[in-house]
Amino acid sequence: MALSPMVPELSALELLLAVARHGSVGQAAAELGISQPAASARIKGMERQLGVALLVRSPRGSRPTPQGLLVIEWARQVIEAAQALDAGIAALREDRDARLRVVASLTVAEYLMPGWLLALRAARPDTAVTLRTANSAAVAEQVLAGEADLGFVEGPGTRSGLAGTVVATDRLVLVVAPGHRWAGRRAPVNAAELAATPLVLREPGSGTRDVLDRALLAAGAGRATPLLELASTTALKAAALAGAGPVCLSELAVADELATRRLVEVPLHALDLRRPLRAVWPAGRRPAGPARDLLSFTKKT
Repeated sequence: MALSPMVPELSALELLLAVARHGSVGQAAAELGISQPAASARIKGMERQLGVALLVRSPRGSRPTPQGLLVIEWARQVIEAAQALDAGIAALREDRDARLRVVASLTVAEYLMPGWLLALRAARPDTAVTLRTANSAAVAEQVLAGEADLGFVEGPGTRSGLAGTVVATDRLVLVVAPGHRWAGRRAPVNAAELAATPLVLREPGSGTRDVLDRALLAAGAGRATPLLELASTTALKAAALAGAGPVCLSELAVADELATRRLVEVPLHALDLRRPLRAVWPAGRRPAGPARDLLSFTKKT
């Protein structure tokens, strides 16, 4: 049930106990770091609230009235219980802050997470971090199941039951090996031609595959046709370098290969392959402790 409005605040009870220890309002005020006038006003306010006199004041100090002695004893029990609660909460926070479980899609884990985790390590050297990788669908499942404190996914939406925020923006690009027939192509590949061409693709459920299929469907071209389905960005890139066929994957993943011409970007016509990269967590529960700090580092970069 709700507490009576006559129950004093904890700070007032702490002050009363300090006065009982020292026999002086001034010394109690000094112990608690408040002025003597403020302490006197707080005691008088508590007496008005309770409707009884708690202290007898004299030039030699302050001593409890009989009613004050009763309130002091009750206050001691309340403060001891509050101190136990405070210690328990501190222990819970220390346990929470001692570890951070992160699960991230491959693009985020391979190309963005290392820098973020280095920054977190500098800020929280005592926090043990575990990082797992999975496709975006599996990331969402693990966060919802409580197997991770924070997740990172690719794609346009957030699954029901999760809240999130955009931490970066990526773009998918179509790349081929220099010897592929599309390597020197000037005319952009349109949605219908791309959908009809067998591609080296990520597996269904990955953010990369989802973004590509959504863009093709929005253009009325149907879903992508798989030549190969591979479960990692590294495998996709290796297939592209080996000349297995056209590959659609993150611009972050192939920046070095494009710069050194080991892969060639093929122009696309009227396909929006930009995608947000999101941090996600269970809806209704904002990240705290190390998870909150990791989020702050993603914003800085």
